[in-house]
Amino acid sequence: MHPHELPTHALPWSPEAEYGVLGALMLDSAAWDSVGDILIAQQFFAEVHRRIFTAISSLVLTGKPVDIITVHEHLESSGQAEGIDLAILNRIQQSVSSTHAVRRHAEIVAERSLMRGLMAAADDVRSIAVTPGVPVSERLDKAQARLQELQVHRVRRMPVPIQDLTVTFLDRLTDLSEGKIEPGIPTHIPALDKMLGGGLKPGAQVVLAARPSVGKSSFAQQICLNVAADGQACAFFSQEMQSLEVTQRAFANLGRIGLDNIQSGSLADHEWGRLTDAMERVRKLSFHIDDQPALTLMDIAAKARMLKRQHDVKLIAIDYLQLCAAGKAGESRHHQIEELSRGTKVLARQLDITILLLSQLNREVEKRVSGRAVLSDLKESGAIEEDADVVILLNKTGDARQDGTKLIACDVPKNRQGRTGEFALHFDGPTQRWEQSSETVVAKGPPARKYTSDL
Repeated sequence: MHPHELPTHALPWSPEAEYGVLGALMLDSAAWDSVGDILIAQQFFAEVHRRIFTAISSLVLTGKPVDIITVHEHLESSGQAEGIDLAILNRIQQSVSSTHAVRRHAEIVAERSLMRGLMAAADDVRSIAVTPGVPVSERLDKAQARLQELQVHRVRRMPVPIQDLTVTFLDRLTDLSEGKIEPGIPTHIPALDKMLGGGLKPGAQVVLAARPSVGKSSFAQQICLNVAADGQACAFFSQEMQSLEVTQRAFANLGRIGLDNIQSGSLADHEWGRLTDAMERVRKLSFHIDDQPALTLMDIAAKARMLKRQHDVKLIAIDYLQLCAAGKAGESRHHQIEELSRGTKVLARQLDITILLLSQLNREVEKRVSGRAVLSDLKESGAIEEDADVVILLNKTGDARQDGTKLIACDVPKNRQGRTGEFALHFDGPTQRWEQSSETVVAKGPPARKYTSDL
């Protein structure tokens, strides 16, 4: 039996707590400051109580007085007064004599709501488990996604005077100056680390964008391997390549072995020795690969939380944004991308990790004389640029050289906490290795900016 079909007395809810919250708010609207950060109308069990709470919140948020008369008038004017008269509102208000316990009453209402949600989710998971004709792996994914929907309504952080933050600031500054902590997670690309103030920052969303075949997936994997080599756990969500392809690239990179030789199995004698060394290095890496295609935001969140909990992951690369699936059917692609971008940004903050979000660029790049990308070229939504703490754009500077290497221009046009600029990268295609280049980036036409000399 679904929880919604159970009799009222069998469901976890507290009429007294719901009365306590509503009565306190009608007694003194200032009590809203104690409950507004943890309660929403949907958390009340009684439908009548939901309507009353909605009316009270509307009055409070518009700065109007709150008492039984104004609440009843608001309910009537909004067509929500059915079954609610002044006698009911008066009885609720008279059920409390003060507002001192309203915070605890609100917590009880929220806790009971979560318990009811858990019961409903458990029933849904049971139905998923016995659904015929569905692979077990798909059932597990659906069950995890359903449970992931249960989110405890977080207590909102209150503003803090800057004086209260001074001690924390000075402690961190002292630890940095004494070398006890690192300012960020180094990417081991010197110019990039300098721009980022020491490396990747926890809670940040870094967007890495390029046109197809420039090498954004390979560069993202290089950053992941560099981070993992420092003993930091990271993950690579590949929606474009299978896990075997990502693994082949990793061994080519770590062993300095030609990727073509690995794919064909035609390794030279000296390459077998390098492969053995690469295998030893891989054994020490906390580098996790996921190749599920068409990830939804819920999929990404579930996997990220699991990796954080089990491995304390510091960096997650998502390859790439435009391959993610929509969470809601019927929405425009623009809104879908916006939801994904903002969702991953929130996830980075919640888990205190860096999310490296790969993105395609539109074709406007190829129409310019300079051949250089700008922020407005980010494909399908301006939210990608808005949500990013850092944006990295990769641009070709010419055709590949005879040895298969390329010179790639790396432009950082947005950096919320540091400087912007441009520098050159050396990409060795055969081994999938990236390093900073000392060469000067030469554009096809006049570049918009030149920061190489600053670095």
